[in-house]
Amino acid sequence: MATSHAGRVTEKQQVTTADRVARLLTEVLSPAVLVAVVLLAVAWASADSALSALIMGVIAAAAASFLPIAYILRGVRRGSWTDRHVGDRAQRTLPLLVCLGSTASGTAALAAVGAPRDLLALIACMAAALVVATPITLLARWKISIHALVAAGVAVTFTVVFGWALLATWPPAAAVGWSRVRLGDHTTAQVLAGALVGACATGLLYPVLR
Repeated sequence: MATSHAGRVTEKQQVTTADRVARLLTEVLSPAVLVAVVLLAVAWASADSALSALIMGVIAAAAASFLPIAYILRGVRRGSWTDRHVGDRAQRTLPLLVCLGSTASGTAALAAVGAPRDLLALIACMAAALVVATPITLLARWKISIHALVAAGVAVTFTVVFGWALLATWPPAAAVGWSRVRLGDHTTAQVLAGALVGACATGLLYPVLR
């Protein structure tokens, strides 16, 4: 009897630990964080100087990460959506459109100031991925995983640009996908679809544009 009870307690603890790990991965490797990191890294690798890298990287990160997440957080505080990941598909219309518009505007701004080709190509690929993901979410009413889309896209980008990053970036991308399913925010199919869109945008389109 005691052994059976101990077994149930242990199982409950394991489930709780797994959920906590999944939540940590979802927060630490969120789209806003990963987008900012990869844009700043590519800016640093492709710009002519440290100052240019900083300016171009901040412009790109502001357009594709900082401004959209600031808009989302403001909406959360005002009660427009339930959480900063906008888990309710029905609430994703404005956040996705704002993110798409901001990213597209950032692409135009970087082109206007003569940003490095690698950086310009990357943010353009991000806009292209959102062009695919937005109608899937809003018109098809299917909550494709933006977490998985960004994580896979970032992993491919680091692999294309830096080469050596292959082994370092793919396990975290897979872990992000697992966390979204574990937390019940997405189905496995939604995670795989998001990963496919992100990987194709940076694996197929990015090499052509850069």
